[in-house]
Amino acid sequence: MARPTTGFTASIGRTPPEVTTVGGGLATSPLLTDGSVDAVAVPVAPPGPGDEGVEAREGTADAAARYGVDLAEIAERVRLTGAAGEAYVLQLPRPVGSAVTLPWAGLPPRLVVVGVGDGSPRDVRRAGAALARATRGLRRVVTTVGAYAGQSSSDEAAAARALTEGYLLAAYRTPTLATGKPDPAPAPLVLLGRDGTRVAAAVDAGRTAARATWLARDLAATPSSIKNPAWLADQARRLGRAAGLEVTVRTPRELAAEGFGGILAVGAGSASSPRLVTVAYRPATAGPDAQHVVVVGKGITYDTGGLSIKPREAMVPMKTDMTGAAVALATVLGAAEAGVAHRVTAVLPLAENHVGAASYRPGDVLTLFGGTTVEIANTDAEGRLVLADALAWADAHLDPDVLVDVATLTGAATLGLGKQHAALYGTDDALVAALVAAGETSGELAWPMPLVAEYEEAVSSDVADLRHVPSDRRIGGGSITAALFLQHFVGDRRWAHLDIAGPARAAADKHEVTEGATGYGARLLLEFLAQLR
Repeated sequence: MARPTTGFTASIGRTPPEVTTVGGGLATSPLLTDGSVDAVAVPVAPPGPGDEGVEAREGTADAAARYGVDLAEIAERVRLTGAAGEAYVLQLPRPVGSAVTLPWAGLPPRLVVVGVGDGSPRDVRRAGAALARATRGLRRVVTTVGAYAGQSSSDEAAAARALTEGYLLAAYRTPTLATGKPDPAPAPLVLLGRDGTRVAAAVDAGRTAARATWLARDLAATPSSIKNPAWLADQARRLGRAAGLEVTVRTPRELAAEGFGGILAVGAGSASSPRLVTVAYRPATAGPDAQHVVVVGKGITYDTGGLSIKPREAMVPMKTDMTGAAVALATVLGAAEAGVAHRVTAVLPLAENHVGAASYRPGDVLTLFGGTTVEIANTDAEGRLVLADALAWADAHLDPDVLVDVATLTGAATLGLGKQHAALYGTDDALVAALVAAGETSGELAWPMPLVAEYEEAVSSDVADLRHVPSDRRIGGGSITAALFLQHFVGDRRWAHLDIAGPARAAADKHEVTEGATGYGARLLLEFLAQLR
């Protein structure tokens, strides 16, 4: 049966709206009178100690003077506090009759007052998200948000990047096959009062990070009636080759010949056969300190749970169970776009965990890549099997300096950390610290978790080398025991495991996060690569 593509496949790899920087200020900017701008956005912050009302920031006074409007009084009237994420749109009236002249005649007809909180990158990112939602469908928006007088150039660059990311991330809309009127498009954004190489580079970095997140979201949001392992492999091949990267796709024949027992077993119950994809980026000039970072992403394009079948409600979001693979692909493409100094390889083990006559069963013993035997106890713990195959292969054949896997792996991680943090495990303290720092900078938070040696008995087996889920439920710590299982397949590499089951999906829009697939992990990993030394 032909698979529909309109609205999804056509959108994969789309470009977010334009963000540009222009020098000068609102007092004299010709942009306000050229007829292409629909809104001007200015920042306010919470009042300082002993002050009343909100505090005006860069450009607010100029906008008030040019429009002849008391913005502070308006902010007070609508009860703005200046907190990050607040936004109020003032729709300015048009004159009635030729004899009436209003102060804002010829200027953009909307003023947007945006709360920026304490001005930190986190709060400016949230301000950018609020601005995107308040101005969707307009032709062009000019803003001074983030352009604070007296900032150092590094602070201003950080603010410009945060604003760009927040705006573009919140501007995202999921592709749709609906036949009704499409959502209005996001407006291009002009950052006024900022120019120079450093700020322009920061905006470019923000666009790269946002574009990577858009890609991860698009791939994860694609319905599994369209998306199967072959389709996802085709997208990786198309996008990777367009970026000039080396792409290799292994089909079931190659997987069987090379001994990928985990990927083959998980995919055996589905009519859609599994794949293993590698996408490799090599910098044009690699310095002596360049490292090879391999990112392995879980790519279960749909997860029924197999014979250990899930309840109906738990299956509904399972089209997003390949988010790890989407993030890995977005990371290597983003690294190429940014020109990072390190080699980056994405490894995508792709399978559909279905129910069929050939499904693998609880009680089976599988032989994974490299010869390790694994006793199966729960076919709904399939992610660690495909990851184990891919990690063992990466350790044996790619010689990584850093090996990272990312996966929507365990409900236990969500129970322990909620929806805001990924669970982070690692064999190297410096690597874990670098990933935590990248998470803080990017706003994609990760919480370091222990690889508890005393829990190792949870993955022991009487009939194989390992048991992939604990036989003793009293041990608990399901996210920890999953990480302990994966650790057996990484050799002596510097390894980190990101369990993103919580932050990979969102039930509602909140700041820069959008409902549904969030694309969590792409910005964190790109920031990590940018800072890796």
